[in-house]
Amino acid sequence: MSPSNTKNPWVKTPLIESTTLSKAAGCRIFLKLENLQLSGSFKARGIGHLTQCALSESQTPSSTHFYCSSGGNAGLAAVHSAVKLERPVTIVVPITTKPMMMAKMEAAGATAVIQHGASWQEADDHLRNIVIKEAEQAGEECVYIPPFDHPKIWTGHSSMVDEIHEQLVEMTGDPDAQPEVLACSVGGGGLFNGIMEGARRHSYNNTKILAVETRGADSLAESVKQGQHITLPAITSQATTLGAKKVSARTFELAMESQQVKTLVLSDEEAMMGAWRLAEDERLLVELSCSVTAALCYGGRLSQALQRKVSKDDKVVIIVCGGSNVNIDMVSQWKKDSTHVDA
Repeated sequence: MSPSNTKNPWVKTPLIESTTLSKAAGCRIFLKLENLQLSGSFKARGIGHLTQCALSESQTPSSTHFYCSSGGNAGLAAVHSAVKLERPVTIVVPITTKPMMMAKMEAAGATAVIQHGASWQEADDHLRNIVIKEAEQAGEECVYIPPFDHPKIWTGHSSMVDEIHEQLVEMTGDPDAQPEVLACSVGGGGLFNGIMEGARRHSYNNTKILAVETRGADSLAESVKQGQHITLPAITSQATTLGAKKVSARTFELAMESQQVKTLVLSDEEAMMGAWRLAEDERLLVELSCSVTAALCYGGRLSQALQRKVSKDDKVVIIVCGGSNVNIDMVSQWKKDSTHVDA
């Protein structure tokens, strides 16, 4: 899957069957624990794979400098990847990025963390049009790392499905084991694209793919609803790391062409409920962008999403994509703010 396995900037993560979530959902819930990546999220896979490829293809790898625009998690993954590959990395983040996330990037070994612009798009424009151009004029070999929109990023994420396939076979004892449902959160679409790539590689033709967003960051669901690749006027969800106003073109294409895919939108409050339930039921601390998918396990939401009653034998894989923009105080507040939500 990668040019060099000796320095993979990601790790193989566990797949666990959750007794508590299975009981709540009425089926077999498996959690793919991407929150255990060293950078705290699944983005280690895709960005790690892209940085590996870029370095292996470089004419002068010793002078390569990585540059990434990010709202947080992609930048943190880029820092961990660059440090693993022993190369410098500069991250540009918008002013909405919390000091906690910037401090984590700096502590992980970022060469520089620059804050610019009111949105990720403005930060990205500044990175590509100003920061990288100035570095190139100074003689650097600059490699631009987008947070989600690159085929090599998607291929890196698809390694997750390779592991899920191997782990499900081992856990069930069935060489033909496949999940009936595979659920993931959608921001810009990089994770979803990788899941689709991996599902096709393993012929998961009968697996329903649930693409989950929060209301106010639902650019994919809205695009599918309108039948055109739209841009949201603004991000109003608190799940800011899902805050891509427009998903990648490939994401929209896959969602429109595949009957396997179902888009789903839940509220911020449902995501909050998912976060505190994960913390209490499985001792997992994740962002709203991740917990919105876990929220499917509670209050009959999974059956409602599938438009059928789930079976106790259904194998449902939830991608616990993680995220580092979270702490105990935030989860505690989310619990207070979502007391009215059916859990």
